[in-house]
Amino acid sequence: MASSILVCLMFAWVFEVSNGAVYKVGDSAGWTTIGNVDYKLWAAPKTFQLGDIIVFEYNPQFHNVMQVIHSEYKACNASSPISTHTTGNDSITINSHGHHFFVCGVPGHCQAGQKVDINVLRSPSDAPTQSGIPSSVPAPTVVPSPSPNAAPRPALASPFLKLGWLLLILHLSLMLYFNCHSDLTALCYKC
Repeated sequence: MASSILVCLMFAWVFEVSNGAVYKVGDSAGWTTIGNVDYKLWAAPKTFQLGDIIVFEYNPQFHNVMQVIHSEYKACNASSPISTHTTGNDSITINSHGHHFFVCGVPGHCQAGQKVDINVLRSPSDAPTQSGIPSSVPAPTVVPSPSPNAAPRPALASPFLKLGWLLLILHLSLMLYFNCHSDLTALCYKC
């Protein structure tokens, strides 16, 4: 029985982790200075959320990705980055609200526009109530119009969907457990 519950919890965790959208920075152009990609314009219509994955694709011989603070982003200063990525295919999971600033640290590239601000807004359900304790009643989910470069999200991206999956897995696990321990079924030989 304990193993069934553990399996259910693992499924719930996997479902929670894989719930974010995937965004390729710059769409088909990728992370580059060629083609005059406007990364501010690219990010503007998107509604980034916790768990989203931001993918930077670029030629690592000519570019990199550095996460920086706001003042360094504005000044195109990559001298003390928060993190540096150099693979050419970097996937960064957004795990906190607020602005996430990225620049190319190659001299002149940020000044040429190779920088992006990924802003994750707090949803109404994340905001504290007047008592300072987050509300336990989820706020209505506003689903933005789909972006052609974002992975599809579940139609009902709310805690109720996750709870439904968890209950289904728990129900199936309990059915299997009791069927395997019953003399009324032939499944006993297979369990």
